[in-house]
This record gives sequence, structure tokens and C-alpha cells, in this order.
Amino acid sequence: MKFGIDRLLEDAALRKPLAGRRIALLAHPASVTRDLAHSLDALAALPDIHLTAAFGPQHGLRGDKQDNMVESPDYTDPVHGIPVFSLYGEVRRPTAQMMDSFDLLLVDLQDLGCRVYTFVTTLRYVLEAAAQHGKSVWVLDRPNPAGRPIEGLALRTGWESFVGAGPLPMRHGLTLGELAQWFVRTLRLDVDCQVVTMQGWKPESAPGYGWPLGERAWVNPSPNASNLWMARCYAGTVMLEGTTLSEGRGTTRPLELFGAPDIEPRALLATMESLAPQWMHGCRLRDCHFEPTFHKHAGTLCAGLQIHVEDAAYDHEAFRPWRLLALVFKALRKLRPDYDLWRDFPYEYEREHLAIDVINGGELLRRWVDDPAAVPADLDALAAHDERAWREECEAVLLYR
Repeated sequence: MKFGIDRLLEDAALRKPLAGRRIALLAHPASVTRDLAHSLDALAALPDIHLTAAFGPQHGLRGDKQDNMVESPDYTDPVHGIPVFSLYGEVRRPTAQMMDSFDLLLVDLQDLGCRVYTFVTTLRYVLEAAAQHGKSVWVLDRPNPAGRPIEGLALRTGWESFVGAGPLPMRHGLTLGELAQWFVRTLRLDVDCQVVTMQGWKPESAPGYGWPLGERAWVNPSPNASNLWMARCYAGTVMLEGTTLSEGRGTTRPLELFGAPDIEPRALLATMESLAPQWMHGCRLRDCHFEPTFHKHAGTLCAGLQIHVEDAAYDHEAFRPWRLLALVFKALRKLRPDYDLWRDFPYEYEREHLAIDVINGGELLRRWVDDPAAVPADLDALAAHDERAWREECEAVLLYR
């Protein structure tokens, strides 16, 4: 199959509208061609492309920053001599000066298919700036590695943030190109936005179910997005960032496992089974021990669970990571009603709300976890309503059928 960047590089006719225009690129470490050349280098090598600027999202153009709220500076690219503007530094929305550096912006970002992944919000911000300043945007489309399944509560009105660009569910099922079309449509943006589509993307096909496994190399789009398995789990395990439980940062399998020094994983598993065994389908859960080298519980032995979605037991349609982690929290609350679960700290520049609420785009999940009378069917009904509505809404922007 071919990604958007590959089609643009191979097809001179496709590039023809770019001739004579000042071109900028928004990219990150996973913005690579089939041959693993970075998109910036590949575009700069073309005689008919005039690159005048580049932009880096969270973690930087080359992936230089590890954690949330660790900002990247602006700098001049040492190879190509063009300015590289950070959209995760002094600003997160491009300034008028930044917008003056180009006529057309190419967006080549690998997403993970989750609302919380901040590249979704950066996409919205550059589309809004392009509409304001009369610039064009071309999205060079890439796969959604989590595939087409939709899951989770939609973000509630008033809960917009840098991890919540709009009323999407946690697992949105779209590519970045499709999301761009959705933003233009729902925000009624007057902007020249085009999508250079992929060729041959088959999100329903095994074994990758969204990612061309065995055909394309995986490059981390952010430091802790270490493989396809993490991408499959992320719509659930990202919620661990709002808890006192380690999400595995500081290990070699971040966001695929979780735990804490005072967790009893087998008791947790048994309680999960008693509450909602149907939410545990599609994966295998293994009790494990790990010692993070940094981040939460650094240097302390933790007990917990690893979510395995990499073998023959994986069922793409049955696996529901958001419900699975919601069940983890509910089971822990039942086992230990006074457990200090919710982490209170500034999360992605939001300081007035608990991180778990910012991540979920509202208070519903946390309140369900903390309410002893609330049962899995209650949360399932809320989420199923939002999932149906989103499936109907995004039908109009689907580019791959």
C-alpha cells in the first residue's frame, strides 16, 4: 500500500499545484517514507518543491521530548536551513508570523486513532489558522493503526482542551485526513483543505487491522508509542495518566501494562471477571511485575497487568480498551474503596480539573467509578449512545470504504 507522502513523492502530476508556492511541512519522527527517509528530507530533495518552513507538534519534529508538558523550542534546521516552528512550546496555535512563512502547509502526522493524542488538536489549530490567514492545507494521509472500531464517551461541551479538540469519542476510527474533513465540516471553516489519500488501505484485514503489519516499518510517533500493540491499547491505557497507577512509562512496554506497589493483580482480575467479563474479551491479561526507571513509582517494584493484543487470541472487533480500563478502575474501587486513585496535577495545561476528567472530556467516567451503586450496564448505555451517534456523524467524511 501507499501512504499519502509516498503518492506525493512518486507522482509529479499530483505535485503540480505546489509549483511556485512556498511550502511548509508539519511532521514528527514517524513522518517517513516507505524507504524510511524523513518526509522533510524527501521533500527537500525534489526540485519542484520549495520548502520554506517546518513545524513540529508535541515531542518535536525529530522527537526530542519525552513527556507531557515538556516543550520544544523554535530552531533553524541544520541541514535545510529553514525555520522549524514549535507548536508545543511558547505557543500551541501557529502565530501570524509563522503563517506568513508559507503559502501551503503539508500535514504528515501519524496518529494513533485516539482523541487524546494531541496531533488531532494540532490539526484543528492549523486548519483554523489557515482559514484565518487564507492558506492552503494538504493532509498526507496515513493509517489509523487502531482501525475502524469506535469506542468511548464523546467529549462534553465545555470540556475542550489540548487533548480534546471536539466532541469525538475516545477511539474515533478515522484517519487524520478524514478528521481534517470533519473539522472543516463541523467548524464551517472557509479553507482550501485537500487530502492526499492512501492507496490500498484495508483496515478490516488481518493481521494489522489498520496498520500494514509486515509491509511497513513502525516508527514511534511519540516516545512512548513503541509499537502497534500500544496503539491498540492506547484508547484505554491513556486514562492511566490521570491516575496514581503507573502506565509503564520508564519500562520497555509503556501503555501496554499498568500497576503500582500496592496492587494485587490476581484479586483485581477476579473482581473484574465478577463485574463485567464481557469487557475483557479480545485480549489476554497477564499478571506481571515491573520497576519503572522514571516517572510514577520510579525505582519501586510494581505489580499489575499487561494487556496482550499481539497473538492469535487478539480479536479486533471484540477488544474494547476503553471499557477494559474503566473496568480496572471500577474493580480497584470495589476492592479498595479508599484507594488514592485519581492523580491531581496539571495535565496538558489544564489546572482546574482532575486529569482523569480532562482525558475523558467530562466527569461521567470518574463519577461512575466512584459511585458504589453504578454498574457496568450504566456506563455501557451512555457510551453506546455516543458511539452510535458518532458512527452516523462520521459517515459523511469516510474516504476508505
